[in-house]
Parts: sequence; structure tokens; C-alpha cells
Amino acid sequence: MSAIEVHMFPCLSDNYGFLVHDPSSGETAAIDTPDADKIMAEAEAKGWTITQIWNTHWHPDHAGGNQKIKDATGCMIIGPAGEEEKIPGLDRAVCQDSLVNLGTHTARVLDVPGHTSGHIAFYMEDQATAFVGDTLFALGCGRLFEGTPAQMWESLSQIRALPDNTTIYCAHEYTAANARFALTIEPENPELQAYADRVTELRSRDEPTVPTTLRRELEANPFLRADDPALQTAMGHPGDAVETFAEIRRRKDNF
Repeated sequence: MSAIEVHMFPCLSDNYGFLVHDPSSGETAAIDTPDADKIMAEAEAKGWTITQIWNTHWHPDHAGGNQKIKDATGCMIIGPAGEEEKIPGLDRAVCQDSLVNLGTHTARVLDVPGHTSGHIAFYMEDQATAFVGDTLFALGCGRLFEGTPAQMWESLSQIRALPDNTTIYCAHEYTAANARFALTIEPENPELQAYADRVTELRSRDEPTVPTTLRRELEANPFLRADDPALQTAMGHPGDAVETFAEIRRRKDNF
């Protein structure tokens, strides 16, 4: 079985587009569709044909290019069952533990609501890779537009439970701002300090900070660390991970 190839490229102002290609079958999936023209141009430049779209959630910067790409390629669109009516051109609605195939490779769907009510992620165990949309960011997490802190903590806990060598592809380049905020929450965290320095270095060269790894996020991302006793105490909610997470999220919303 050949490994997948992931081609990542900037879209819109701060989104990333992802094309996932299986060399054995020739199949290619676009993970979300922030910019149809850019995605199709990148696929053409690689010599790949888009056969599937995997949507993580309904927001226009994630599903807005669906119909244009489908009209051009005849691809199948797969997206969250919880947002079925909001996903343009949806062919297959999926939910927790649904399996999605790309050639010889399989992705397992995770229900990860919070940012939106039906948000999903795609986890490819054989590739140790997860496409998490706007649920988890490098040093951050998505705003709670439709869900509750308890829902989002449960969603992040699902991602936290994946093997820590998992490569995490998140959908936006928000890491520099996230790092500045994270340092206000855990200023003495040496892993965070080193991570923030690395982010500054990368962005000074206009290089991406995505993908990240789950191990790195577990060490430094405050939103994944709400079960840490010292952090709980610092946030004023000892013994309560959900309230600690909620307090961090409130602070970020006002940062």
C-alpha cells in the first residue's frame, strides 16, 4: 500500500486547502473547498483528478466551492450528517465512526461539534493523519459559534485520545496570534515558549505553521490542557476541566 500524498496550499486570506492523493488508485480528495478555482488549479498542476470532497462543516470558507468543483469533475461530496441540509451538493452524509475510503486508504469520521453543531473530522489511522477543520488549531481551537464548552471539550478529548504521533492538519493559519494568547495563559511553560519561538521564526519567512503534531499540541496548546491541575487552579476552576476550558475560551474571545 502506497502512502498518501498531502498537498497543502494557502487559500483566501488565511485558509489552507488540502488535496489528499492515493497514488495507487489515482483518487484525490479535497478536504473542504475554500476556493474552488484555486483548488482545481492546484490539482491540475499536480496532474491529479479530484474524485471526492470531504467537508468538515458547513461554513462557506469550507463548503462554498463544493458545487463548482462537482460540476467540473463529477466528484462525490461527503460531509457531516448533522449539517446535511447546509452542505452544497452533498452525496453522502457521515457521522461518528463512519468509514470513508480513498483508494486503498480509509478515514474514520469523528463527530467533533462545538465550532458548529455537526462538525466532523477525518482520521486516517494507517497514515497517522487527521484533518480537523476548525475544531483544533495549532495552539488554539475554534470559536464556539453553535456549541457549548462541554461539547467542545468532549470533541477535543476525542482528538486528544488519538496516538500522539498523529499529524494534525487544521484549516487556518492562526498560529502566531494563538501563540501570543497562549503565553498569557501558561507563560512559564517551556514547551510553549519553544513552540512560540519557532512560530515567530517560521512566520518571519512567511512559512506555514501547519501541519502540527498532536504531541506538540498536548504539550503547549492550553485548550488541550484544561485537565492539567496547575492550569485549572490558575484559571480558578480546580478539578473542573470543562469550566477551565470555558474560561480559557472566554479569555481568547476577548483577547
